[in-house]
Amino acid sequence: MENRWNHMEYMEGMEVLESDVMTQVLAAMNQYDYEKYTAEDVRLALSNDIRTPKDFGALLSPAAAPFLEEMAQLAQQETRKHFGNSVYMFTPIYISNYCENYCIYCGFNCRNKIQRAKLTYEEIEKEMEAIAATGLEEILILVGESRKQSDVEYLGEACKIARRYFKMVGLEVYPMNSDEYAYLHECGADYVTVFQETYDSDKYETLHLGGHKRVFPYRVNAQERALKGGMRGVGFGALLGLADFRKDAFATGIHAWLLQRKYPQAEIAFSCPRLRPIINNDKINPKDVHEAQLLQVITAYRLFMPFAGITISTRESARFRDNIVTIAATKISAGVSTGVGSHVEELEDKGDEQFEIDDSRGVAEIHQMLLERGMQPVMNDYVYV
Repeated sequence: MENRWNHMEYMEGMEVLESDVMTQVLAAMNQYDYEKYTAEDVRLALSNDIRTPKDFGALLSPAAAPFLEEMAQLAQQETRKHFGNSVYMFTPIYISNYCENYCIYCGFNCRNKIQRAKLTYEEIEKEMEAIAATGLEEILILVGESRKQSDVEYLGEACKIARRYFKMVGLEVYPMNSDEYAYLHECGADYVTVFQETYDSDKYETLHLGGHKRVFPYRVNAQERALKGGMRGVGFGALLGLADFRKDAFATGIHAWLLQRKYPQAEIAFSCPRLRPIINNDKINPKDVHEAQLLQVITAYRLFMPFAGITISTRESARFRDNIVTIAATKISAGVSTGVGSHVEELEDKGDEQFEIDDSRGVAEIHQMLLERGMQPVMNDYVYV
């Protein structure tokens, strides 16, 4: 693609923070050599009550693979200590799949010929009413990254509608400035999740060929701008399999750790998505990172940041999800579709999906699964007064 601009330079209108968090994250990632860790380093990390970034690096290293069972047991202990047996339930709602970015691994990318759609406010309300009828009290609003089709005002109205039906409202939308996050918080949004995709800036440049998402530093600093805008919580995630998954997982953890120290009031959460197949691209597959490696990443997050939430995606199999909620995950999605307008029969298949999911169980099925495993399904743990 010709005339690609420098992916490290901000575009007009993008807020530039006076923050060194990104510099610290990239320096730590570049210095992280996971091959240098030994079994003794892993044993030391497991024995510590409070784990350092060095310990975290050891737990993500190949040397930790033989200790996976012990890591899982300790992760389970930490999870029970801080979260009890509670597992929070939610579902995402895709309200638009228009996108201005050219990201070669994503089904929504602007060059992929899919059925595009954007819900009206009336349609959003119908979808949310149907979701609320299942008993869920938390919703995650998603759009393709198009400011033209899904501007901040549109997202704000969606948040206002959501607040009428749900006690917790999350956003997984394009990065924006802190004043825009403040506006969406006023409209009812509680938290923001941003997937960095990969922290390898050179690899990032080859994967994001056009659109605002191409600007690497603006995306890295999105969570900090959201916190400055008053959001209660922020979520982090790298798309495991795009680049070196160990380095990406390490950078994700360090990023969250640094922001937790800088903003101690913030509620921090991790997502651990792997690549999934997308429409019109059979080269995207979920096999680059195996389940044992995914388990290692999740348990390492839990041992490094015991208070952080961990969400397990429907990208994963029902079997894996059922097991991980008893070990480390604290939030699970249910009744999921990544298409636009999929919760009301008259809107079904209005817009194509972002990626293929693996676990299509509904709310009642996930609820029952949690009970059968001795877990406590929680629909909401926050009350506004």
